[in-house]
Amino acid sequence: MTSIAKCRDWALAVTFWACAVAIGRGADGDLHDAASQSLRRAVEFFTQQVATEGGYLWRYSEDLSRREGEGKALDTAVWVQPPGTPSVGAALLQAYRSTGEPFYLEAARQAGMCLVRGQLRSGGWTYRIDFEPRERLRNAYRVDPAGRADEKRRDTSTLDDNTTQAALDFLMRLDQTLQSGDAAIHEAVEYGLRRLLAVQYPNGAWPQRFDGPPDPDQHPVLPASYPESWSRTLPAADYSRFYTFNDGAIDDVIRLMFDAARVYEQPEYRAAAERAGGFILLAQMPDPQPAWAQQYDTRMHPAWARKFEPPSITGGESQGVMRALLDLYHQTGDRKYLEPIPRAVAYLRKSALPDGRLARFYELQTNRPLYFTIDYQLTYDDGDMPTHYSFKVGNDLDSIERRYRQALDGGPRPPADSSSARRRKPSDRDIAQVKAIIAGLDDQGRWVEPGKLRTYGDDDPTTRVIDCQTFIRNVQMLSSYLAGVREE
Repeated sequence: MTSIAKCRDWALAVTFWACAVAIGRGADGDLHDAASQSLRRAVEFFTQQVATEGGYLWRYSEDLSRREGEGKALDTAVWVQPPGTPSVGAALLQAYRSTGEPFYLEAARQAGMCLVRGQLRSGGWTYRIDFEPRERLRNAYRVDPAGRADEKRRDTSTLDDNTTQAALDFLMRLDQTLQSGDAAIHEAVEYGLRRLLAVQYPNGAWPQRFDGPPDPDQHPVLPASYPESWSRTLPAADYSRFYTFNDGAIDDVIRLMFDAARVYEQPEYRAAAERAGGFILLAQMPDPQPAWAQQYDTRMHPAWARKFEPPSITGGESQGVMRALLDLYHQTGDRKYLEPIPRAVAYLRKSALPDGRLARFYELQTNRPLYFTIDYQLTYDDGDMPTHYSFKVGNDLDSIERRYRQALDGGPRPPADSSSARRRKPSDRDIAQVKAIIAGLDDQGRWVEPGKLRTYGDDDPTTRVIDCQTFIRNVQMLSSYLAGVREE
């Protein structure tokens, strides 16, 4: 090798080493530019290549030929249930709030308009939105012409899995950012919130699904109690109108209503949240099991839902209910919301399984853990359970009790404004995560990762996927980093 060549190679090596050291030390300007460019490229790919009418599913094959939400989907459908369209839209909105770039606000607005086109006449959303013309005719979307009086269209909104709540929460944040300047988005939020007020039961509860206001005469206000007897097999009944804690349905609506009261300064939303708090107090079961059921019938007895959800006391949702009570206390300062917690914690501690977890279901009054066999026979034996459902759940009682004692000692604390972008100086860990996110973005602006499409079965050839959860997490991290740097 000539001396000239050696000098050239040495100079290149020094230059490379200097760049590596600068990046390794987190050189703010370079990393800020790289993070900003990566965020832009990732959002451009998602909005231009992945989106359908501004909306999103859950997961895609690398070539985008196969798609899924909770079920298989064509390229003419999007998902509302998180981590679908509202979740992606919220991440895009955070990118705008962190950077101030109108590009991200327009991307969020497109997601919002997708949801506007999927809102049902009943006021909320179901799990998916269809844009294929014939399929749209099966649904009573508000923006579409009304069908004939004798024509049945699907018009049942769901609060299951944070579906309607997530859609309204995102649209409300978007409306707030737009200062109510987009009439379609503002009207959709207002209509949806008003419908939630209309379908709240007299006792303060909400159902899992709704299509119109309830008949008050059919829903007397009663405290929870044990039935004299209950069927060991699933009865033929529509559980979707029961008072439902399952999957945090009521807890999510309470948070939404408190946020809506702050954003729109409408006291009726706060009053609805407090009525729901009153229902939680009514729904606590008497001794010997002072916790909560997943769902209650109109007599306030624990009731069946799906074929693997029997009348019982739940170790899962009861923990979520106690967190909701703590939130209610911090929102209102009313100590009545703290009163049920010690009894429930003590009962659930005594009910813990040998491995420290809690059973999802405890038999009424006997408190024996309930399970199902693989063919859905109710049993006390946990040796042959289906795998699609958590019949044993985590034990978070230490954290709940700690929060309870902090509330007693420190009093109510004002809730944080969840609409504001995270703005703090990035830590070394943040910087390391940002670098990894940037490095993982490919030349098309994608984060592609090993994985399968779960709804396509074992024969599906997919080995690499584009996952909305990964996109959301990475966009949030990049946005938080850029917001923190912007404040310095």
